[in-house]
Amino acid sequence: MTPATRFPVSVLTGFLGSGKTTLLQKLLHHPGMARTAVVINEFGEVGLDHLLVAKASENMVVMDSGCVCCTIRGDLVDTLRDLFLKRVKGVIPEYDRVVVETTGLADPAPIIHTLMSDPLLAARFRLDGVISTVDAVHGSDQLDRNPESVKQAAVADRIVLTKTDAASPPATAELLKRLAVINPAAPVIPAAFGDVDPAQLFDAGLYNPATKAPDVARWLKEEAYRAEGHGHHHHHEHDHEHGEACGPDCGHDHDHDHGHDHHHDVNRHDDHIRAFCMVEEQPIPWDRFVDFMEALITTRGPDLLRIKGMLNVPESELPIVVHGVQHMFHPPVRLDAWPTDDRRSKIVFITRDVGHQVIEDLFNGFVRGEGTAPEVPEGARPE
Repeated sequence: MTPATRFPVSVLTGFLGSGKTTLLQKLLHHPGMARTAVVINEFGEVGLDHLLVAKASENMVVMDSGCVCCTIRGDLVDTLRDLFLKRVKGVIPEYDRVVVETTGLADPAPIIHTLMSDPLLAARFRLDGVISTVDAVHGSDQLDRNPESVKQAAVADRIVLTKTDAASPPATAELLKRLAVINPAAPVIPAAFGDVDPAQLFDAGLYNPATKAPDVARWLKEEAYRAEGHGHHHHHEHDHEHGEACGPDCGHDHDHDHGHDHHHDVNRHDDHIRAFCMVEEQPIPWDRFVDFMEALITTRGPDLLRIKGMLNVPESELPIVVHGVQHMFHPPVRLDAWPTDDRRSKIVFITRDVGHQVIEDLFNGFVRGEGTAPEVPEGARPE
């Protein structure tokens, strides 16, 4: 099925108490959600009793806005298959997109892996993006205490800043600075009392429904990761202040200080996140790129939070788009045309404790043939 016929799926995540449930309640009322199916963990949590219009089945209700709300039954695969079949049979109103809510402690990666790896789901659904709620009042404290909340913000395509009505302007400004370092590319959407226009949350994926074509520049946003004047491979990192203690395996790039230092506790979780873009002038042979990614996944898979790229490979006159989350890669996509005259390969990395230099060295070894490329164990190819 073409992207136009596969339903976009947005993953809604956010830490416990970050306002995700309030946001969902407001979204379910919004007329802009009319052709949306929302998959939640429990009806009770969202408090739908007074909103019900019709019960389509035991785990599905049709909301007053016209959107379909259903709870996860069995697992996500079963629920999405059920949702698709009920749409085909006309049991529920037709929907054009799906929103899947994670639990407050959840890592969004397994949901993305499910969408990428289940053949039946991959044929009918496509990942649109990750929406993460961050609490303007308690957000900094949650980022300090919970590595999971940092990860949720780091992999997001959209960040919804909740409770802005109750937060002090200085605290909000400090939190926004932190979020810009953790995730330079994601727009931050303020939501007082949970009010957000759903149109601001969607269409974050490679495929742009407005143009009915891939829009790689909007999806990759590589310029957000590049601060001019930092050498051939521009990158944006948040490093420890010089002189602060680091472990031997910290992965920090101590030679590259790009002015994002703050006076803070060295154990702060967002200091472990790296967000940067590699730009390669020469075409990258596909098999060498695969070997490079295999080595990276084998050695640092869990710490590769997200990888997005557009590659110029000698085997194709057209660009190849790649997208990975930890050890799992989406099948590569060949675009119909180059978006601009720029033919350089651009790869965005969001990592945890894997510095730019570590990846650059591996890339040099495998792709550029500089230095010795380590052996990759059998069976360690990207999924």
